Amino acid sequence: MPGTDEHMPPSDWAVLALLAEGPTHGFAIARAMAEEGEIGKVWSLRRARVYYAIEALTRRGLARPDRTVSSRRGPDRTILRATTSGRRAVTGWLNTPVEHVRDARSVLLLKLLFLDRRDGDPRPLLSAQRARFEGIAQRLQSSVNEASGFDQTLLRWRLETATAALRFIDRLLEAPAPPRAKRP
Repeated sequence: MPGTDEHMPPSDWAVLALLAEGPTHGFAIARAMAEEGEIGKVWSLRRARVYYAIEALTRRGLARPDRTVSSRRGPDRTILRATTSGRRAVTGWLNTPVEHVRDARSVLLLKLLFLDRRDGDPRPLLSAQRARFEGIAQRLQSSVNEASGFDQTLLRWRLETATAALRFIDRLLEAPAPPRAKRP
C-alpha cells in the first residue's frame, strides 16, 4: 500500500489509530497518550514525539490536515484526520499478530485497546496471535534441553514468557465478551 511502512514504530501506529477514530488535533492526541491518558496507560508518548509522528504520517500520506480552529487556551489548532489509506493501514495493523513474544506487553495490548475502542472483535487477532506464539513455544521447547549454560537459562526464560503469553491469550479467548464501557 503506498505510503505505509509495516516497520513503522508503534508510536506512529498509535497516533494513526487515534486519527482513524475521527478528526482531532495534536494536543488532544498528546493528552490521550500522556502517561495518565487513555492510551498512555499502555503506550505513552511525550508531546514532541506525538507531533513528530503526525509529521511522519502526513509525509507518508496516511494523515492530513483537515481545517484550523481557534482555541481559547492557546494557538489555533490544526484538525487532522486519517486518509483512506491511513484508515486501511490501521485496520490491517490491528489484525496482524505481533512478531515476538516480547511485544505482547506493549504492542499486542495496544492493538487490543484500539480494537476495544472501535468495538472490534479481538478474537481473530487473538487466534492468529495464539498460533504464532504456539509455534515459538514449540521451537523453544525443542531447543531448551539441547542447550547448556546461560543459553539454556535464556531459552527457559523465553519459553516461560511464551507459555505465559499463551495462557493470557487463552483466558481472553475463553472469557465471555465484557459489557461495553461507555466513554464520554
